[in-house]
Amino acid sequence: MKKNSSKRGLPAATLPDPAGLEQTFAAQARPMRLDDLLRVLHLPRRAKKSLLDALENLAAEGRLARLPGGLWARPQSLRAVLGRFSALRNGGGLVSLRRDAPGGRLPSEIYIPPEATAGAWHQDTVRVVLTPGNARGGTGRVLEVVERGLTEVPAHVRWRSGRRLLCSPADARLPVEFSVELPQDAAPPATGTLVLLAPQEQLAADLWSARLLGNYGQEDTVAVQEALVKINHQAPREFPPAALDEAAALPAGPTAQDLEGREDLRPLPLVTIDGADARDFDDAVQVEARPGGGWLLRVAIADVSHYVRPRGRGLPGALDAEALARGNSWYFPQSVEPMLPPALCDGLCSLRPGQDRLAVLAEIPFSPAGAPGKARFALAVMRSAARLTYDQVKACLLDQDAAARAALEAQPRGPEVLAMLKTAFALYAVLRAAREARGSLDFDLPEADSRQDAAGRVVWLGHRQRHDAHRLIEEFMIAANEAVARHLRDAGLPFLYRVHPQPDPERLESLFDTLTATGLPLPPQPTAASLQGILRAAHGTEQEFLVNRLCLRAMPQARYQPVNEGHFGLASTAYCHFTSPIRRYADLLVHRALKYSLGHDVGRLPAGQKLLRIGDQLNRNERAALACEREMERRLGCLALLPRVGERFSGVVAGLNEHGLFVELGDMPVEGMIRVEDLGGDWYQFDARRMALAGEHSGALWRMGQKVEVALSEVNLGRLEIRLLPLELPKGLSGRRGRAPARGKDRGGARRARGGKPRTAGPSAEAPRARKSGRRTGGATTTAGRTRPRKRP
Repeated sequence: MKKNSSKRGLPAATLPDPAGLEQTFAAQARPMRLDDLLRVLHLPRRAKKSLLDALENLAAEGRLARLPGGLWARPQSLRAVLGRFSALRNGGGLVSLRRDAPGGRLPSEIYIPPEATAGAWHQDTVRVVLTPGNARGGTGRVLEVVERGLTEVPAHVRWRSGRRLLCSPADARLPVEFSVELPQDAAPPATGTLVLLAPQEQLAADLWSARLLGNYGQEDTVAVQEALVKINHQAPREFPPAALDEAAALPAGPTAQDLEGREDLRPLPLVTIDGADARDFDDAVQVEARPGGGWLLRVAIADVSHYVRPRGRGLPGALDAEALARGNSWYFPQSVEPMLPPALCDGLCSLRPGQDRLAVLAEIPFSPAGAPGKARFALAVMRSAARLTYDQVKACLLDQDAAARAALEAQPRGPEVLAMLKTAFALYAVLRAAREARGSLDFDLPEADSRQDAAGRVVWLGHRQRHDAHRLIEEFMIAANEAVARHLRDAGLPFLYRVHPQPDPERLESLFDTLTATGLPLPPQPTAASLQGILRAAHGTEQEFLVNRLCLRAMPQARYQPVNEGHFGLASTAYCHFTSPIRRYADLLVHRALKYSLGHDVGRLPAGQKLLRIGDQLNRNERAALACEREMERRLGCLALLPRVGERFSGVVAGLNEHGLFVELGDMPVEGMIRVEDLGGDWYQFDARRMALAGEHSGALWRMGQKVEVALSEVNLGRLEIRLLPLELPKGLSGRRGRAPARGKDRGGARRARGGKPRTAGPSAEAPRARKSGRRTGGATTTAGRTRPRKRP
């Protein structure tokens, strides 16, 4: 018996029990390595294995934390903070912290390894501890789940037995399954359909009971995918009753009292120019040439702050509180979750043609060279002379389409509007040239666009065409935003700037290393000032889209903050958001500050830490809305490609890592992956500096921007994965067949590709395309619904 014990270490009875081990760590009050613990406990080295097992058991229960460098510690002894858990597909996650989190300087995000999540789900509020020595790196572990973030979980029915269902979450990042007892009056959903569940209690480590809330049926429609994204990202939906009641109490239009003291702009041919599917019109423009040269630009913005007021002085403030909570409107292909109730955003505040509306005027003079003069601001009443669309303006002014011009001229103020638009384009050309001359960057990337049939299924996915009618409005909005920012800055008032810092030097260097693969002329030293020249050199070439996207990815994200740091992308010394108060709360705050500067009573302006917290909240909401858009675009891509497995596509390599290539398809804004094991028989080494995959034996090189022909192999809607196969390999790649080793890194980070020729996706891969992307599948083809406007940088 003693002989066996000596081989395995001391018997467990000679070790302290779990409570005793915890007391030892508490007494030492410091992280300890295994050898340190052996010394403290006076244990021989042969006890090491038994002690390690005991420590690992405590770590599995969350009573100890294993730290880098072989250190162990009590979680209570580490710095603990609250944050929101965002699950990653590797099983780990990121915890986002508020800027005002206690405990000194903290990273904005903490990475949680897969083994340290403590069962946290996506969107949970969790208490985490930072790993000692890695506070700047932001690594930690979850101590506990404070609050479940998901009260509703979409799931697929895996099987049914009588009145009981077993369901798996539609989001693969949730590491649990659900057991559902069907109500007696509920029809049992079919296997594979999508249902909505309310989690109730934990039954086992990976099993929860849940209550059935609804049955979506099949998930191949855009409406169902929108519902999934809204639930996944907790997008706002129903307005609270207090906000709806406050909106219902407002008048249907401006009253006589509202118009008192306001400048009358109704005689001017102010027009709104938006997308064809827009319903909320918050900006109108008018341009006139000045007798001595130059122009006068008038931008009239809906006076939302007249109706939406903060709580205080007898005001309920429910609309303002809900607008702040939402932060911005959330746009989807077929719907929108607006920042304000429809009674305001689509009615009272919307600058509808022929109706009196309250507005805030920004009037800016420009020299013949496009230099702005001193701007004038005023509260006004206006009446839109026409509701125009981008394509309508393009047809009339750029294409000189006779039918389109005749249709516009037939409107009550059509000839006057047409003449004004001609003057507006003259100013636009000068302003655009002046902004380019000062170093502004223009990332002219196409947006996604889609069409659905009557059943809501995607029948076409492509790129939305942008032209100078879009850019004209963008240019005028930039001018107005800058004018307001300069005015409020000089007045010394607290407000939220829209800032865009310069790119980090390391990211710039990495960007220039990657851009060498494009063959474009690059300066000897990577500098932010040289980016404009690179974008100009790529304009009109096959590399334009890739270069624009690479440069945009290297940029830091723009944000709201009370301290002015300028806007690098626009080369602006002072910038804010003023032109969209219907859909952005930051604009609403700027309107209040502007009114305060004009001597109007708007109450106390938020300042200091309060303004900083508001900015942080708006930044988080903006990122959340953008995450919704990105996931929705990914889901649209999957829906569009589901019926096209086996077809061939042309694309370009838009990204690489050690696992394979990311290929952007040429005809649609969709990205799929070629896995490294599908690249033929070779060992591939990933070069992160050059962003390339190199075959060790063949010398084959896969690089950013490289054109590639692919076949669609698989579309997995649950994991949002699109798998592609190469139809041809780079010259010189060996075609050796061989048995591929187990997946994973090998030979110093190289990965092995399967041998043989690149596989095709099936018999139809070589056949002519069987399905047309625009073919109708039933009912009339309709365009996608409202999308996020691009006209406000």
